[in-house]
Amino acid sequence: MKPSIRKTVFAGVAGLSLAGTVAGCAPSAQQPAAQETEPSAASAPASGTGSGTASASTPASGSAAGYKDGTYSADGTYRSPNGTETVGVQLTLANGTVSAVEITEHPSNPNTRKFQGEFASGIAGQVVGKSLDEINVSKVAGSSLTSGGFNQAVEAIKAQAL
Repeated sequence: MKPSIRKTVFAGVAGLSLAGTVAGCAPSAQQPAAQETEPSAASAPASGTGSGTASASTPASGSAAGYKDGTYSADGTYRSPNGTETVGVQLTLANGTVSAVEITEHPSNPNTRKFQGEFASGIAGQVVGKSLDEINVSKVAGSSLTSGGFNQAVEAIKAQAL
């Protein structure tokens, strides 16, 4: 065999070998490729640790999320440039939906008083009429740090309302 033909045959055999190796890695019709998926909310196990996840049991109040109707209060803390701050949150729930919200301001200085006041004046528009599980605010009426304390208090309220 001539050297040029030998090189061509060798290249062809090497190519077929590589193609067979790659084809062996591909999923076949008999063996579907594995899929990485997260469990859906419906199939995920419910948490009973008070983390805000509703249990799968039938609620006494008829709420789809399992939260009992009523008025609940909790304080949340957050860090500001002036130190640790606290904000009080009171939510009234009806069928798992927020029907009223009140903020109790606990300012430690004039700046905190300003931002908590702005937050308190704008929060109702962000949460009233929403499901308790939908609430997670980031910035309300120019106040972003107070939102962290509010969200922390909402998590505590979820645990109380179960």
